[in-house]
Amino acid sequence: MVDLGGQYQGIKEQVNSSISNVLDSSAFINGPEVHAFQKELEEYLNIKHVIPCANGTDALQICMMGLGLQPGDEVITADFTFAATVEVIALLQLTPVLVDVEPDTFNIDIAAIEKAITPKTKAIVPVHLFGQCANMDAIMDLADKHNLFVIEDNAQGIGAKHTFKDGTKNMSGTIGHVASTSFFPSKNLGCYGDGGAIFTNDDDLAHTIRGMVNHGMYKRYHHDVVGVNSRLDSIQAAVLRAKLPNLDEYNRKRREAAQKYSSALKNHEHILVPKTVNGCDGICDTCDCHVFHQYTLRILNGKRDELVQHLNDNGIPCGVYYPIPLHKQKAYVDERYNEADFPVTNLLVKEVISLPMHTELDNEQIDYITAMIIEFVNR
Repeated sequence: MVDLGGQYQGIKEQVNSSISNVLDSSAFINGPEVHAFQKELEEYLNIKHVIPCANGTDALQICMMGLGLQPGDEVITADFTFAATVEVIALLQLTPVLVDVEPDTFNIDIAAIEKAITPKTKAIVPVHLFGQCANMDAIMDLADKHNLFVIEDNAQGIGAKHTFKDGTKNMSGTIGHVASTSFFPSKNLGCYGDGGAIFTNDDDLAHTIRGMVNHGMYKRYHHDVVGVNSRLDSIQAAVLRAKLPNLDEYNRKRREAAQKYSSALKNHEHILVPKTVNGCDGICDTCDCHVFHQYTLRILNGKRDELVQHLNDNGIPCGVYYPIPLHKQKAYVDERYNEADFPVTNLLVKEVISLPMHTELDNEQIDYITAMIIEFVNR
């Protein structure tokens, strides 16, 4: 699914040299590499504050802590996503409110958000799923209308851009009040362990969060706020510094692979290829709205699970992201939820399949993968 070894070969010299420098300096925590990476990522995103932390889940939790959300506050997010998004809401004793998603982009449904807003609602967490921005125009409009915070879950979307109605563009993770991202190794910008970061343009919020990630300290042994121990270590920052200058090229290669997949698969009656917000079905040289963290098909003939087995039998890895809706997960079952409110999610979990997607895919691999898919669906 991900060829991290192949990617490493292209940056091996720089990665090895950067890690060696950290080892020589012994500045393993909050060292120069961390501070340099922070500044470089701020410049790349054109945002005022990047606060590195230990992982993407921590990042999302600390966003909510920094905003001062209180137990019982309602937080609206998508039902069709990884559990970390709802996990941190529950850990903070907030009330998760799960809503349905769009059938084509897989991102959170705007009408469902609006329907779910109550006097207890305090925040919306749009997930930029599989590498494409949610409809941030509409989400920010709703947030302004109802005085809500917007926390972007950008774990899968770094490098994507959102085009506003007036034609201006922002990088994903720079639009809401605050955002989180993950540097898990398989991400588009991934380190060689765990890592994450928080983004914001709010000076006061950034100050609060900088203390929170370090035990609530702004001055050593002076704990001004309740915090956590969540720091990006210097070796991981060194790896990320080596990768960041290549991120746009990495994402270009992912788009190129997606275009090849879609070209081969788009006209089959039992297959729906990914849909981008600009309607190009992933086949567009100028598309910058999607960075294809995952390339996810919908299989419409009811044989998705059989296709998974067929691909595995032919040496092709694949993934089902995600096989169970969050509202049906044992940890998050709630009598408030009505199955009639999740028609799209309940359908997607039976149809989606994600194909290998990484920077090292070549034409021969893509041709083999698509041929095996077409062979199966034509049976």
